[in-house]
Amino acid sequence: MLRSMTMMVEHGPGDNPEQFFDVLRAMLFYIDEFPERLHHPKESDLLFPRVVRASPSLMAAVQKLENDHINGEKAVRELQHLLLAWELLGEPRRPAFVAECNRYVKFYLEHMRLEETVILPEAEKVLTPAEWKELDAAFEKNCDPLAGKYSPDPAYDRLFTRIVMRAPAPIGLGDA
Repeated sequence: MLRSMTMMVEHGPGDNPEQFFDVLRAMLFYIDEFPERLHHPKESDLLFPRVVRASPSLMAAVQKLENDHINGEKAVRELQHLLLAWELLGEPRRPAFVAECNRYVKFYLEHMRLEETVILPEAEKVLTPAEWKELDAAFEKNCDPLAGKYSPDPAYDRLFTRIVMRAPAPIGLGDA
């Protein structure tokens, strides 16, 4: 989603600003709705405490990730506001959105890198099969259909379809 969002911004509104802004709004709503509200609380409440208990040396990394979680929801909401300002107030608001979007994507990719290169490898070493079973069950309750592993949650199916069908090729299946 982050890379698709970046591609959308690089492509710009072109001849179809309505489609452009609709797709970006849907993408930002997805980020706010799924990772921020469903996924991150499970990391904070279930995964991180177990990893830190088993590997206290990771406390600084977990604190950084927790700080990211605290600030992430606010950041995506600010990005939604900046997008709306660009859409409603025009081109003078574009640079602020583009700059913040690039900063946000960089921030989020770094967040994911820290999870994938530090936290998860350590979790694989230190967590028991029973802990993994419990974590898997909790995370599977809110499966991310964009990961390609799960069927779309009916509650989000319309949102995912909207993004894919309206995002221009090669991002989605919409008109380029």
